[in-house]
Amino acid sequence: MDKLAYERELHAQGKKYVCGVDEVGRGPLAGPVVCAAVILSEDDFIEGVDDSKKLSAKKREKLSELIRQKAVAYAICRVEPQIIDEINILQATRLCMKNAVESLSVRPDFVLTDGNMTLDISVPQRSIVKGDAQCYCIGAASIIAKVERDALMEEYAKIYPQYGFEKNIGYGTAAHIQAIKEFGLTPVHRRSFTKKWQ
Repeated sequence: MDKLAYERELHAQGKKYVCGVDEVGRGPLAGPVVCAAVILSEDDFIEGVDDSKKLSAKKREKLSELIRQKAVAYAICRVEPQIIDEINILQATRLCMKNAVESLSVRPDFVLTDGNMTLDISVPQRSIVKGDAQCYCIGAASIIAKVERDALMEEYAKIYPQYGFEKNIGYGTAAHIQAIKEFGLTPVHRRSFTKKWQ
């Protein structure tokens, strides 16, 4: 599979800055949704960029550092649980992706998003289902968003050690649900996701 196919097609149309956008953390019971937007140079290909879920934590961290170093521009944004509860996870994800695109230091000529998300932005866009596995710049965005969110959940694990955030990264494992029943909710839990255990 040519992971640069989408970018090459857009570059051929005169779109110089092609931006990939992805989110991490739509499903967890705790923590924010984190989105990244990345513009990469076609001439400086980073080997190994893929859907972040397919990579080991060590490989992701290495690649995340490289992507940040080599990117023409990148931005990472997050939307906190309180906002997720207020506007719902779909709207929170769209807002997060929009904020990431608008926070870039270089204005993109075209935006490629993972999934089937349409963003409220003035830049032309296209969404690609399974884009993080098929498209280079979306894969890169998925990696830096995942590394950022995992690091954040590890910080929360130090503040709220009972919930095992360093292992479950906020997802609803049996141990995590048991901890909610036993200790209640923390300020980083999503109330709209945890109603049945409150």
